[in-house]
Amino acid sequence: MSVFLETPRLVLRAVTEHDLDEVVALDNDPEVMRYINGGRPVSRDEVREGALRRLMGPGFLAAEARGTGEWLGWFCLEPLEGEGVVELGYRLRRSAWGRGYATEGSRALIGKGFRELGVRRVTARTMTVNTGSRRVMEKCGLRYVRTFFEEWPDVIDGSEQGDVEYALTRDAWLRGRAVHSGE
Repeated sequence: MSVFLETPRLVLRAVTEHDLDEVVALDNDPEVMRYINGGRPVSRDEVREGALRRLMGPGFLAAEARGTGEWLGWFCLEPLEGEGVVELGYRLRRSAWGRGYATEGSRALIGKGFRELGVRRVTARTMTVNTGSRRVMEKCGLRYVRTFFEEWPDVIDGSEQGDVEYALTRDAWLRGRAVHSGE
């Protein structure tokens, strides 16, 4: 197993075909998928040909509990158009919710991106009504940029309020670190 990043409680590594069963379970939990597809079930083939292939691409990492190896979900710093711009993402199983894993993994990835990977700007998006995800973004230093409305194939409860975008630049991240370290 090739470890990309470790935190006090997480191991982030490349997603492999061996993660299929975990991704199928994750993507079939209606609460996990509530703000993604309205919680509708997806077939194993859909996951294998869609989600898993995407997760095996650049910037995506499986998350495991350090010490136990329990599969918790995934994180990403997905490259976007424009050099040095990535989109932060995460999806964790419900048993990992409320334990600080999303913030811990996201902060570690953002730091690695700014320190080692040439990232200049991190963005993140979610539905306006997804307050849990918005809190994670804010705890990681991302700031609200805008509310926007897109056409989606399926109407999801709360979609009438649109989506929000948050962002953090490398310069703002460095300033925040200086403030917190007393520099």
